[in-house]
Amino acid sequence: MIQLTHDRTLVSLTDAERERLRADFAANAYIKAPAFLHPQLRDALMQRLDRTDFYHRVHEGIGTEVCASSGAVSAVLEFLMNDPALHAEIRRLTGCGEIGCFEGRVYRLSPKEGHYDSWHSDVGEGRLVGVSINVSHEPYEGGVLEFRHVDSDTIMAAVENRTVGDAVIFRIDPSLRHRVGPLLGTASRTAYAGWFRSSPDFRALMRERLSHHSAR
Repeated sequence: MIQLTHDRTLVSLTDAERERLRADFAANAYIKAPAFLHPQLRDALMQRLDRTDFYHRVHEGIGTEVCASSGAVSAVLEFLMNDPALHAEIRRLTGCGEIGCFEGRVYRLSPKEGHYDSWHSDVGEGRLVGVSINVSHEPYEGGVLEFRHVDSDTIMAAVENRTVGDAVIFRIDPSLRHRVGPLLGTASRTAYAGWFRSSPDFRALMRERLSHHSAR
């Protein structure tokens, strides 16, 4: 198990379990991480999420969503996702090479608002590995994370992530495309999603943000 707590990353994988996950990632381009958020951390973040404002966001040529404003939820998760211990384990499991930082956001797709996600690669800005953590308040239908090769319309893998606090860790590669499939019913799909990047390092990323904020 790989699990984020309020102050550290817990890793309890045997050598055999780690090798199985490495093989799964190599074969399928993703692995699932059950209970990635410790229950106490998960519940605290979900309570904060209730008091978080969202704004409309358009990804040109990809889709539309609402995105959480900067605040406690995104700040806590980004800080925890930049734990060197977590970076080390991600390198072991994915073979992605050196990780400089993790950068992410909380976003929501609502079928009632017509939000959607199209096939895309996320390649660029040193992105190595993607992560999507379920932080939805209610069960949703559809919204399956799908993968295909760039030169094929055939879906090579599809993974449901229905349990709050579970995560999907997936490869970013020019030869691959992924998307969140159409949502069914009326419930929204909310996730904390982002990328492990080769650069900058986390301290440099924070300095860049502070400089940008000071200049406003």
